[in-house]
Amino acid sequence: MPTPPLAGGTAGPAALRPLIDTVLTALHDGAALRNGPLPAGGPDTVTPRTRTATHPLIPDHGTGAHHALRSLVTALTEGAADPAHPHCAAHLHTPPLALAAAADLAASALNPSMDSWDQAPAAAALEADLTTALAAEIYPHAPSPDAVITTGGTEANQLALLLARERHGPVQTLCATNAHHSIARAAWLLGLPEPVTVPAPTGTLDLAALDEALTHLHRPLLVVATAGTTDTGQIDPLDAIADLCATHGAELHIDAAYGGPLLFSPTHRPLLHGLHRARSVTLDLHKLGWQPASAGLFAVPERHHLSPLHHHAPYLNADDDTEAGLPDLLGRSLRTTRRPDALKIAVTLQALGRTGLADLIDRTLATAHHLADLITKTPTLDLYDRPTISTVLFRPTGTDDHTVATLRRTLLNRGHAVLGRAHAEGRLWLKATLLNPHTTPEDLQALIDLVTATTIDVTSRPAPQPAPTPTPAGPRTTPVAPHITTPATPTTSLTEGDTPR
Repeated sequence: MPTPPLAGGTAGPAALRPLIDTVLTALHDGAALRNGPLPAGGPDTVTPRTRTATHPLIPDHGTGAHHALRSLVTALTEGAADPAHPHCAAHLHTPPLALAAAADLAASALNPSMDSWDQAPAAAALEADLTTALAAEIYPHAPSPDAVITTGGTEANQLALLLARERHGPVQTLCATNAHHSIARAAWLLGLPEPVTVPAPTGTLDLAALDEALTHLHRPLLVVATAGTTDTGQIDPLDAIADLCATHGAELHIDAAYGGPLLFSPTHRPLLHGLHRARSVTLDLHKLGWQPASAGLFAVPERHHLSPLHHHAPYLNADDDTEAGLPDLLGRSLRTTRRPDALKIAVTLQALGRTGLADLIDRTLATAHHLADLITKTPTLDLYDRPTISTVLFRPTGTDDHTVATLRRTLLNRGHAVLGRAHAEGRLWLKATLLNPHTTPEDLQALIDLVTATTIDVTSRPAPQPAPTPTPAGPRTTPVAPHITTPATPTTSLTEGDTPR
């Protein structure tokens, strides 16, 4: 077998062109075989089919580039949950823009490693300019805002707690029960006290409970607010939270992984009023920014706030190289080798501009409101609330949580729709997280019809009868009535040490 060609250099594009054509054909063919938002049959069908199509993964003799690409890409596509399908709307799982995916191909071909300047000369400059520009969107009046690229919201939130620990020692974190699970996990990873959780009875942080907690807890304190929760998409009252932090001498971090890109929409930017008052902000452009994962950001109002991330490795950032003017990149991340994710983000921003990105955001949020309208007009469905961003919770009228969960799994197993699940007001809801700007009113009506028809199917099935329990031999006993435990009434008092959702 001849030595396989490389992707880089002047010969790389010629080698890539036919391979890319094979990949594009396989993407098309796999999607046609799937013919829906995800493969039908569930894990019992998808797993063996994928294994049959892709094994052996390490043959004694290779099958060749085109065969391997065709077979594996087709199998992966046929078995994919496709966020580009309008009925794939369970999670913050965005359909990436074609131009962003194309830019990601260039990043893969060039393969700059963002841990030293001599591996990424132009990419280092592009990343520095992009992070400064994005940080300035969050902190428009700060003299020297900056940001670092992350793998997503989880890493960015971990950086927030890490830097707070470096400033203050074992800082106590406070967050609402609506906070992302990464906050509690970051505290655990960093050896910090478990976060104190305050209630969010209406889906957003309760201000009175936060005030009480800040009054009685010892400093140092870090409050984490959320701009776009994963369950309902709601936004905490950022300005009021910042006021309480200022009153009590606490610092504020805002997890705006979901809602942060609303900054680019003049129509919806007011939802983020107060964002600039945070000591740090998490942003995720592989959510409401239509980027291939990953495309996270951790932003601060002053560049020197990132100084604790500095790390010295002589083979990557020797002192004399730095003194001679070579940029030191190790302080730009906790990772060493990392991809130039700035490229796809920069290409998208430049191609669309502010108006183009605002149009995508406005379209997507309008689509969510249209779905809410359809649900309201459907007598057999209940709407949880009007969407804040693009998350819509709903459930069939008069059903219990078991039916809602069964309905969701039935839609998944049939390959008809990918809907999420969320608990709110003590009940389980179907969750539609709409991120596809190409979704039409007809797509939404078709989704409503699917849910309605499947609900009828699920609720008309006979309930499974439990197997009879054999009666043991021996003396006859008098049956005892089963003990029924009444669910506890949810409390709204401050709890310490609970793990956020």
